[in-house]
Amino acid sequence: MDIDPRTIGGSPVDVAGVLKGRRMRRTRRMDWSRRLVRENTLTVDDLIWPMFVTEGHGVREPVPSMPGVFRLSVDEIGAAAEEAAELKIPAVALFPYTGPDKRDEQGSEAYNADNLVCRSCREIARRAPGVGIMTDVALDPYTSHGHDGIMVGDEIVNDITVEALIRQALTQVEAGCHIIAPSDMMDGRIGAIRTALDEAGHENVLIMAYAAKFASAFYGPFRDAVGASGALKGDKRTYQLDPANGDEAMREVALDLDEAADMVMVKPGMPYLDVVRRVREKFAVPTFAYMVSGEYAMIEAAAANGWLDGERAMMESLMAFKRAGADGILTYHAPRAARRLAAG
Repeated sequence: MDIDPRTIGGSPVDVAGVLKGRRMRRTRRMDWSRRLVRENTLTVDDLIWPMFVTEGHGVREPVPSMPGVFRLSVDEIGAAAEEAAELKIPAVALFPYTGPDKRDEQGSEAYNADNLVCRSCREIARRAPGVGIMTDVALDPYTSHGHDGIMVGDEIVNDITVEALIRQALTQVEAGCHIIAPSDMMDGRIGAIRTALDEAGHENVLIMAYAAKFASAFYGPFRDAVGASGALKGDKRTYQLDPANGDEAMREVALDLDEAADMVMVKPGMPYLDVVRRVREKFAVPTFAYMVSGEYAMIEAAAANGWLDGERAMMESLMAFKRAGADGILTYHAPRAARRLAAG
């Protein structure tokens, strides 16, 4: 149909002459052409599935602030790991819900060889031996004050905490984990843990450093999930990064790599994609991002209210990590995303 430009906005315009043959929309017209020129690809190999483990048997306890996420008993963790294997998700990450009766000032349950994380490692190894197991190294799930380290007065003391983290890491490795992931943000802990692992004959265990972990408001639902919200006294800004500081984050990454971290992580994810990009471009090492509980909860809450298409928002958000340069993503959406990717 012929259209007179004067009827829709005024004088005729020589669009073809202006464009001189350049039309960006050509490659967007068809699905096959969009796929041919796509710059980034998301696959199941990019996903790590974080899981919360709790006491009991046959327990699937919903986390109210994280719809669709559950605290799982050890046997259910094993079943979830089997699901991860079926979906071809490469690895899972374990976080314990420790009851108040097992928390103390020193976080001593972290060194218990029969704690929730250690039992989960053995269960996953038995039921899904091809799935990688990543364990969090920090004391906050185990301390009565909710902090990642040991307190003396009002201070989280660095060097004493590092000694405790070494003991925690060795306990987890002996239970069968494959990736140690220190999330505590103490100075020098990566080098100290690497030395201790090597001296104990665990030189092949990987370390993924939470190298740039920011003092963020986006962790709230996670703290509910591990039972740390009510326990936390004060905040964590004396050891986690100031959200305003990108250059400091780069220095933290450089230090962790110098101390022999195999992989580094930026946490949270989407609010810090600029940091992900800078880390990947400067260091060219395996770089991961954590799509944290608050990010997950925002998408799920908006979808539940009909404010956005949850499935599309999920996949778009994960692709954003890849576009920023992340080699992999820790996400509670991992099983849903894996099924979506398998469906094509």
